[in-house]
Amino acid sequence: MYLLKSKFQLVYEELAHQIQKGEWQPEELLPSELELVKQYHASRETIRKALKLLSERGYIQKIQGKGSVVLDRSKIDFPFSGVSSFKELSERMNMKVETEVVAFDEVKAHLELQSKLQLTSEQSAICIKRVRKVDGERVILDKDDLVHSVVPGLTADISQNSIYEYIENQLGLVISFARKEIVVEEPTEEDRALLDLDGFSNVVVVRGQTYLDDAKIFQYTESRHRPDKFRFVNFARREQV
Repeated sequence: MYLLKSKFQLVYEELAHQIQKGEWQPEELLPSELELVKQYHASRETIRKALKLLSERGYIQKIQGKGSVVLDRSKIDFPFSGVSSFKELSERMNMKVETEVVAFDEVKAHLELQSKLQLTSEQSAICIKRVRKVDGERVILDKDDLVHSVVPGLTADISQNSIYEYIENQLGLVISFARKEIVVEEPTEEDRALLDLDGFSNVVVVRGQTYLDDAKIFQYTESRHRPDKFRFVNFARREQV
């Protein structure tokens, strides 16, 4: 079933796309709320929701008495705390991306996989490696190990599109939460072979275990990023005491 997008989402997407294309440069002001109301034939509440979404996703900073200032997005914001597929993130941020599946194998659970995925030696896993291109550059190597019994029918073609989309829409499972860590490491030989590192001496690595709504682990991910292209963001609110 396909849901129609709300008016504020459409306004957000158009403004975000304009910022991505450089129609609005860092430090420039977006049109005022009233100007946007007239431009998009929308209510003020709709425009405020769209601007709020732009602010939450790092496109603008709203400054009282000045307006909505466009932020520098030369680096791509990756939310560290969320559970999203790369396809969802790229669509949300209007990135021009390509995915290449460089490895897709079903293997018996050796000791390392048993530890990562809480498997027995009799069980198997699907091990996938995908290179992500952003604006034509190979800047992410995603290495995913999935419990084979959870993802029957998974193929390399599906993996090139979206594994999460397949799990949720085709298998009817609910992806619930993830535990992640982020570290900086020296590039491996594999990193150097598969990524356009351009002399960078470090990669940013995000490792995580992802769980279904029954609290069973189904995925272990190691995502290796070229450091100049990405910043990892989280939203934090101070608790009131």
